[in-house]
Amino acid sequence: MLFVLPWAILSGPLLAAVAPAAAQGTSGIDPAKPDGGVSVYPFKLNQVQLTSSRLMDNQARAYSYLKFVDVNRLLYVFRANHKLSTNGAASNGGWDSPTFPFRSHVQGHFLSAFAQCYAVTGDQICKAQATTMTAAMVQCQNNNAAAGFGTGYLSGFPESDFTALEARTLSNGNVPYYCIHKTLAGLLDVWRLTGDANAKTALLALAGWVDTRTSKLSTTQMQNVLGTEFGGMNEALADIYFQTGDSRWLMVAARFDHAAVFAPLAANQDQLNGLHANTQVPKWIGAAREFKATGNATYRTIAANAWAMTTNAHSYAIGGNSQAEHFHAPNAISGYLTADTAEGCNSYNMLKLTRELFTLDPSSTAYFDFYERTLMNHLLGQQNPSDSHGHITYFTGLSPGVRRGLGPAWGGGTYSTDYDSFWCCQGTGIETNTKLMDSIYWYDNSNNLYVNLFAPSRLSWAAKGVQVTQSTSFPNSDMTTLTISGSGTFGIKVRIPSWARGAYILVNGVHQSGITTNAGTYAQIPSRTWSAGDIITVRLPMCVHTVAANDNANLAAVLYGPIVLIGNYGNTALSSAPTIQLSTIKRTDTATLAFTATANQQTVNLKPFYDGQGFNYVTYWSISGSALGFQSWYS
Repeated sequence: MLFVLPWAILSGPLLAAVAPAAAQGTSGIDPAKPDGGVSVYPFKLNQVQLTSSRLMDNQARAYSYLKFVDVNRLLYVFRANHKLSTNGAASNGGWDSPTFPFRSHVQGHFLSAFAQCYAVTGDQICKAQATTMTAAMVQCQNNNAAAGFGTGYLSGFPESDFTALEARTLSNGNVPYYCIHKTLAGLLDVWRLTGDANAKTALLALAGWVDTRTSKLSTTQMQNVLGTEFGGMNEALADIYFQTGDSRWLMVAARFDHAAVFAPLAANQDQLNGLHANTQVPKWIGAAREFKATGNATYRTIAANAWAMTTNAHSYAIGGNSQAEHFHAPNAISGYLTADTAEGCNSYNMLKLTRELFTLDPSSTAYFDFYERTLMNHLLGQQNPSDSHGHITYFTGLSPGVRRGLGPAWGGGTYSTDYDSFWCCQGTGIETNTKLMDSIYWYDNSNNLYVNLFAPSRLSWAAKGVQVTQSTSFPNSDMTTLTISGSGTFGIKVRIPSWARGAYILVNGVHQSGITTNAGTYAQIPSRTWSAGDIITVRLPMCVHTVAANDNANLAAVLYGPIVLIGNYGNTALSSAPTIQLSTIKRTDTATLAFTATANQQTVNLKPFYDGQGFNYVTYWSISGSALGFQSWYS
């Protein structure tokens, strides 16, 4: 398949789409244009509330940090760059230091997290944090003439960096469009989730600056610009189109289609080896968004192929990918189990891509099998549970005897800090932990509720006149219940994960023998009129199984259901993977996921990967014997 150059993509008519029934909720502004080509939809953030669980604990720590952080410190580099008073605020350190090349990247993540906090809880402190920042950003833009910048420009570094980027002489390490993407995305989230007028003003002015700047470049010049990391500029600009209905932004988005990366993917060729991993994934999300805007099937092919390649040939058992931030050869896993594996940003973005693709093909459980694995292991465990501000780790190491909390060498730390880190993964981390409920439930055009994740939560579905409360101690237990309040007519599709064997469903205590519950399918509970007090019980039996490294069948992670189990080695240093006797793995506590096993002739305690903080651990083992359950990835 030949890749179509960006300016040709919009030559055809936009994909016709039928808008779904408006989601219920009291906050936010609905987009002017619906996504095209989709058949399943997420609920608004304020329609789903987490209840007591590890997920909710992570959320609470993130909220605590958001309400603590001084937004005047976050605004320092913007105000200083735009020749305004910094209002006596201290400057930040780390990646937001006044001398760091791509300072001002993290503020967009904070804007998104503030907006998500407000959307979920109605918290006025989070809303005020966001609106204080957007008002100041408009002030920065209003002073552009005095600062010597073009109309609409907004950043913590001078516009001359873009001149150097276009001339291919940029040498200071900056990735300027990467930062602009974060700011656009954050302003868009504040506008659509809170309705803030300043966010809209700043957003459209900055997007207009991008249009003006890039419209002057030839195709060759623009493609050269795209050789420097630019985040998800195509995604953000396509999203502005959806929100405003103005097709101008689709043309600007298409300028950020990176032909050197898109062409092999369109031809289903895995040429990821050697590429900086997180530079690529946002481009793929953008491709999915552009498909939904234009109907151009090449975009969908690019996104779907990229997802399949990454999940099947470049991902570790925890769902994360990359080593030292880079992709390697397909299936090359065992040689890259180091301390700097699984960059947090990559998984954050892969989950966004997964959501985009699921809406196009909700019949496949593969999307949420991957989503669950990555969320529950990598991203849930990325946060430090002993830190009240929920700070996170940049890399999540997988070498034998590694300890969680490795920061980048240039970051000078382990877990992130209040004001001295501001790594990319700190930004995506606060976003992740303020939207943990966003993919539990979905609905479709055929009157079905999808239950994709098993987490204590409550869905308020006003369109159907019901609340659905999910009660579970999953993954400690294999049972979850859905209790109906109110009355409404709809069917329910429950994901039966590929790891679940012998699943079954009860409705009001009656076994539903007519419902197919095969692993790796959606179990369809037929549409009916539900009444208050109706209870759906789902059992998803879990067993011990292994996920081998793609290139070494004798090196594997041990899982219980979707949860990777790690060995607790305390302060012991290890130079190689211990040999675990799979037949000795035993669960020792029915209330928690506590196991023991014999490895190298010694007893070792096993626990969930997400609880792997404060000790040296082993994820991949040299295996001996057979597991108690089945083996392999999603077989």
